[in-house]
Amino acid sequence: MTLSRAVYLFNIGTNDYMSPFLIDSPIFKSHSHSEYVGMVIGNLTTIIQEIYAGGGRKFGFINLPRLGCLPGLRIIKPENNGSCLQEVSSLARLHNQALFKILRKLGSQLKGFKYSLYDLNHSLRQRTRHPSKYGFKEGKSACCGTGQFRGVFSCGGKRIVKEFELCENPNEYVFWDSFHLTEKVYCQLAHEMWSGEGDSKPLGLYNLKDLFRDL
Repeated sequence: MTLSRAVYLFNIGTNDYMSPFLIDSPIFKSHSHSEYVGMVIGNLTTIIQEIYAGGGRKFGFINLPRLGCLPGLRIIKPENNGSCLQEVSSLARLHNQALFKILRKLGSQLKGFKYSLYDLNHSLRQRTRHPSKYGFKEGKSACCGTGQFRGVFSCGGKRIVKEFELCENPNEYVFWDSFHLTEKVYCQLAHEMWSGEGDSKPLGLYNLKDLFRDL
């Protein structure tokens, strides 16, 4: 009974798709992008089915933003002149497509399976393209870091690069550091994810608030 009333939240894929480019992994010499995404989604599907078999019925998911547009990935290839790293964004796009399909499939196969899928991709893209609309001044560069876009992951001075720059007001920025958003952005996104209000609508029948109503 307790397991069926719980809401299981998943946020998966970011590190799976960024890491091969950050550590120069040879994984894509032996696997296509589609095969790699298939492995990630396959692992997720297995976990969902195991939770369902144990009694879980309500699940919350978040899709992926254009990962190649994070400050830390914009600077990986200097020859791109600060453009988004399309290889990573392509993986995120494939992931989102596969996630949407598998959730719809599970929804039709598993009795009582309910889920919320928040469109983080849309919401974050709107804030990076039109920051002032959401109360920000900067949508591409990070508040804390080093170099172009403050994309070097040096915030705090505890990594290889010790020196770092820090903005005066993080609330004016979409990105806190190379890979993470500011608290203000997270609060806005959390509100949308919970209520279904704002520019981003749930990619399914439910928002998170709906799933918690019948606990």
